[in-house]
Parts: sequence; structure tokens; C-alpha cells
Amino acid sequence: MTVVILWCPRVSGSGQLSGKNSPVTFIVFYEESIVTVTSVVGLQWGDEAKGKIVDILTDVHQFVVRYQGGNNAGHTVKFGGETYKLSLLPTGILRPGVTAIIGPGVVINPAALLQEMQSLKDRGLPVAENLLVSDRAHVIFPYHMAEEAVLERLRGDGAIGTTMRGIGMCYRDKASRTHAVRIGDLYRPESFQKRLVEIVAYKNQILKALDPSAATLDADAIFADYTQLAARLKPHVIDTTAYLHRTLKAGGNLLFEGAQGALLDVDHGTFPYVTSSNSSAAGIPTGSGVPQRAINDMIGVVKAYTTRVGGGPFPTELHDETGQRIREVGREYGTVTGRPRRCGWFDAVAASYSARICGVNRISVMLLDVLSQHEELCVCEAYDIEGERVTDFPSHIEDLQKAKPIYRRLAGWHEDITGVTTWSKLPANAQRYVETIQELLEQPVSYVSVGPDREQTICL
Repeated sequence: MTVVILWCPRVSGSGQLSGKNSPVTFIVFYEESIVTVTSVVGLQWGDEAKGKIVDILTDVHQFVVRYQGGNNAGHTVKFGGETYKLSLLPTGILRPGVTAIIGPGVVINPAALLQEMQSLKDRGLPVAENLLVSDRAHVIFPYHMAEEAVLERLRGDGAIGTTMRGIGMCYRDKASRTHAVRIGDLYRPESFQKRLVEIVAYKNQILKALDPSAATLDADAIFADYTQLAARLKPHVIDTTAYLHRTLKAGGNLLFEGAQGALLDVDHGTFPYVTSSNSSAAGIPTGSGVPQRAINDMIGVVKAYTTRVGGGPFPTELHDETGQRIREVGREYGTVTGRPRRCGWFDAVAASYSARICGVNRISVMLLDVLSQHEELCVCEAYDIEGERVTDFPSHIEDLQKAKPIYRRLAGWHEDITGVTTWSKLPANAQRYVETIQELLEQPVSYVSVGPDREQTICL
């Protein structure tokens, strides 16, 4: 038998909290092999507060790996009275002794990454000592952002609602192969410059065709700029795939951190209102080089309600005062963009679908405290689509647009739960709400978050 030690708030022998800021170990026994490789994945449309769970789990993982997305994602972590907002950097960067790894499935804007690194250095965090960047990761250039802005504008009312950071255009060039540049290419100046001249000439033609007023991009200026950026990044750039396999062989504890959420997955999400990468657990092998079978523990993260940013159908969306109240209490504004998030009741049809495709074995319920002070709470347990009761998440956007939520109605609670640290101290109606999510998602709930700080987490 082996033992895994997890972080949990300190409690006395009677089960009472003995000090809000006093961490203690929480011991879990496993009959077979020790859990060494864990993944944290969002089961909704992103913004599920995954960063907090990742931050807690870094106590028992020495390597945190980001495997997809770009600087269109955001994680907010609060501890010690400080708030940290991360975009490209894995959450593990905040912990001394933890190595943060950006894998080959991520698309990187070097200027944005360096700026984020500098912001942490300015706050006294030793980023230079614990960050590794894949030489296989693809690079975002100014023409990617210019293309995205033009295309999104031309879509008019059909705009997807992208962040205008060039993420989708970079992934498109990656798939096309002919106009893509990887981080490792930046350190081969002759071939990089030749390739860039060809690409920029092509992109200028495309941009002018889409928008005759578009500015002409200068290949020489871009080359000079990115050569300088590459020089600053060079100490961090390695073959992370080889590094991760050596780490696995040596018995290192890996923690995979996804960006966005499974419902934004380009293959499995609400296409075309999705991101441009595999934001579900399906993206881990391709985005890191580590096979799926290596992962022992898959944790699915959900908010106690549902949010999404940008366009696309949202069956449980609330357009009334309740939706606005959830937005304000939950501070539902984008970490990266500041855009207000659309808010609605918990959608168990969508979340259970994500749980299945990601293969999760336990759930974290976040922001439960936001739902305090409601007389009644609703959980969507099925859809009505043209008179038919449906519990399978629709594969086509037209069907999802027709879906009307069928709600299970639950009594709310009025107590302030932000100081609660044990399950037994949660109001009975709050317990019943979490148990309903557990029932509908068919997986046990392991963590319940009742506030933004690291300590405001109930371990089950």
C-alpha cells in the first residue's frame, strides 16, 4: 500500500478548524500505485477557477505542464493576501521548487510571455529558475493578430467572439504547415529570415484582399524584433517532450493544467464557437508528448453555476436580475480581456458530457459561495428539444440552439459559507446542491471552493 499526501486546511481532533492559514497534510491511501501524474481540466466553457485547484495540488507535484492554448486564457490565484493573474505561464510558476513547463501544443506570443514573466519578477518571484518552454511550440506573429481582427470584423453578427490575440490564426497556420514557425526556428537566423520574408509577402496579399486599407507589414522589422525576443527566451527553451519523459522515468510527479474548458474544444465543443485547440483532456497527449495512459488522476473542475464568454448557444443563460447578480457577486469578468461573462444556472447535461469525454474520476465544485442568498436554485438535468427529453449533449449547434433546459429545483441557503472549512459545517441545502451535481455527473466531488483564497477550500 502506498500513501499520497495532499494539502488540506488544518483541523483539530474534533473536526474544527484550528487556524485559517495553517496548512496540514491530508493522507489518502491507495492499494496499488502512487498517483504521480494528475490532470486538471475544466468541464464547462472555461473560467472554472482551475488555477486554484492546480495551485493547491502543486504541494504534491513538482512539475506543472501547460499543454494547449495561448495568451487568450487566464488563471487567477489568490494567497497570502496577493492576487496573481496568469495567462501563458502555468500556475506552478508561483511555487518555489516547482518547474513550470509550456508544452509543444501551446502557441506563444514571445512578447506577451516575456512581459508576463517580467511582471512576476517585479513581484519577487524567481521565474528564471523554474520555467521551461518547448522548442516545438508555434509562434504568434503580428500578421496573425491582424488577420484575426479583419476576419472577425467581416463576420459581423456572426462573429465568434475571439480575443483578437492571433491564437486561431496561428493554429490555422500550424495545421496548414506552409506558413508556420516554431520556437526552435527562431534560433536558426538564416532559414528563419528567409521563411519570414516569404510568409509576410503572402500575408500582406491576404490582408490587402480582405481589407484594402490594411497596413503593410515589414518582414525585416518583424525579424529584428523577434530575434531580440528569442534571445531573451533562449535560456528557457528546450525539448520539453524529452524532458518530460525523463521526468516520468525518474518517478517525477506531473500535473497537467488545461486552458479554457472542454466545451470549447475544437473537436468536441460547441463548434464553431470554440477555441482553436483541444482544450479537453484529449489535448494532453498531443500538446505535451506524454501518453494518456500515464495519467493516474483526472480531476474535472466546474463552477457551481455556468458561464461563457463570446458567442454561441447557452441553454441555461439568465438574462434577468439573477444572472446579473451572479455576475457581480462572482466577479465574472475575463481575467485576460475584462469582458463580462454570460451567466446561467448549472448545466449538468453539458458538464456530464465533458466529464465523459475527459475521463474524469473526480470533481471540484468551485465558487459555491456565489450562490448564497438565493431562495431557489436550479440545476439543468435534461433538455427539451422540439418536445423530446434529451440527456445527451447535442453534437450540432442548431440542435443546441433549440434546447430548453429542464430544471431540477432546489432550495437555496442564506448563510455566509466563505468561512466554512469542513463539509459538516456547510448548510444542509448547500450540501444537497453539491450532492445533486455529484449525482448528475456520476463522479465523486473531492473539492468544494467557498471563496477565492487557497485556504477557502473544503477537501472531501
